[in-house]
Amino acid sequence: MNLPNKLTLLRIVLILPFLLVLYLDIPFAAYVALAIFIAASLTDMLDGKIARKYHLITDFGKFADPLADKMLVTAAMLWFVEKGQMPGWALLIVIVREFAVSGLRMVASDKGRVIAAGWSGKVKTAATMVCIILMFLPIPPWVNTACVAVIVAATIYSGVEYFIKNKDCLSDM
Repeated sequence: MNLPNKLTLLRIVLILPFLLVLYLDIPFAAYVALAIFIAASLTDMLDGKIARKYHLITDFGKFADPLADKMLVTAAMLWFVEKGQMPGWALLIVIVREFAVSGLRMVASDKGRVIAAGWSGKVKTAATMVCIILMFLPIPPWVNTACVAVIVAATIYSGVEYFIKNKDCLSDM
């Protein structure tokens, strides 16, 4: 297994201590969880750079890397929903978008087409990561609300953009 794939697996494995720290409510739990979240997020950036630079892109990486990202982000957002920091409907929008875009990619793949991550998807990911990091800090409620709004807006925008740019994949529907 190459280094980028090991980093992807590490990101998945880090979800367990991330959640354990939060649920066991150890001293400074939010800060420890934040450090784990940042470390896990950095493995995403690092594995992608290494894979592209050294041509280590694998089918496992294509499958596991986005899955690991979705698992980490969903774990954090579930925690925020449980704490009352994020409404459940906001998380539902994120999850529905992920399923919809994944489904669109499967349909495109059946037609021999690959839908790469678009600019808006990368912005959505970056904005979501920054907002999650902020939400672990002691921020005023209005900043938390703004973070939720940014996550929802970026999620909807990028999802709509994926479907508009690739509507021809669904032409037989």
